Amino acid sequence: MTRLVLFGAPIAIVASIVLNSGDSEPPTVIRQAATGAPDADTGTTRADDKTDEDAERIASLPPGLAAPAMKETAARLVSSAEASTLDWRSRYGAIDDIGDGTGYTAGIIGFCSGTNDMLQLVESYTEDRPDNPLARFLPALREVDGSDSHEGLDPGFTDAWREAADDPAFREAQDRTRDRLYFEPAVRLAKTDGLGTLGQFVYYDAMVLHGPGVEADGFYGIRDAAMASADTVAEGGDEKAYLNAFLDESRSAIKARKVQRDTTRIDTAQRVFLREGNLGLEKPLVWQVYGETFRIG
Repeated sequence: MTRLVLFGAPIAIVASIVLNSGDSEPPTVIRQAATGAPDADTGTTRADDKTDEDAERIASLPPGLAAPAMKETAARLVSSAEASTLDWRSRYGAIDDIGDGTGYTAGIIGFCSGTNDMLQLVESYTEDRPDNPLARFLPALREVDGSDSHEGLDPGFTDAWREAADDPAFREAQDRTRDRLYFEPAVRLAKTDGLGTLGQFVYYDAMVLHGPGVEADGFYGIRDAAMASADTVAEGGDEKAYLNAFLDESRSAIKARKVQRDTTRIDTAQRVFLREGNLGLEKPLVWQVYGETFRIG
C-alpha cells in the first residue's frame, strides 16, 4: 500500500484510512488514539497542538495561488489543458464522454460520472435546488459511480446538464465543489511543503488531472514518489529540484495511461515556467498545450 503523507508534517496519531468509491476526495483520517497523553487542564494532546500550530502557520502565509487574481490565472491555465480555451467560464455546460473510462466528463474541471466528484456536485446542487433538472438522475449517478456506464443517464442527462448550467446556483455549486475537492487541499498541502505559487499550481493541476488518490497514479501517490527522490522545501530541499521530481512522476503517470497520454501541460507549460525560474507564476505567461500557444498578461 502506498504510504500516505498528510499535509507534510508527521501527525502523532494512529489513523485508519477510509477511501470512498471514487478518487474525488483525499483519504479521510479518523483519529483513534493519540500517542501523547492529554493535558490535565485542557484535555488536548501534543499532537492536537501541533496540528493547530501547522494550521495557524499555513493561515499566516501569503495567499499565493489563493489570491483572487492568481486563482483566475490558475483556472485559465487548467482550462487551456482541459479544454483548449482560456475562457473557463464557458465550460459550465460542457459535457461529453471522452472515452477515458470515467463515463461522462463535464463542467469547469471535468467532473466525471465514474469518479464520484460529479455525484458529489449534483448532490450538493440538489440540496440547494431540489427541483433542479439533474435531481432525477441522482439514483443513476450513484449506480454508475466507479464505472464508465451511462445506464440510467441516457437519454436526457446531457440535455439536463446543459439546462442546469444556465442556473447561477449550479455554476456556484461547480465552483464550490472544485474548491473543496481540488483547489483548497492542493494549495494547503503545497504551502505545507514550502512551495511558492508555481508549486501550488503544479499541485492543483495534478490534483485535477490525476485525482486525489493514494495509488501510484493518484495525486498522493505521485507526491509520495517525488518525496522519495527529492526533499521538499519544508524538508530543506531545493524548490526547483523538488518540483522537477514531482513533474517527472506526474508525467510518468500520464504516460502509463492507455488513453489521454499527452504530456504537453507539463512539457511545454509547467516545465517552461520552472526552467524560467518563475516560481511566483508572475505574468506575462506564455505556454503551449497540444501545440497551441496561449498567453496571459
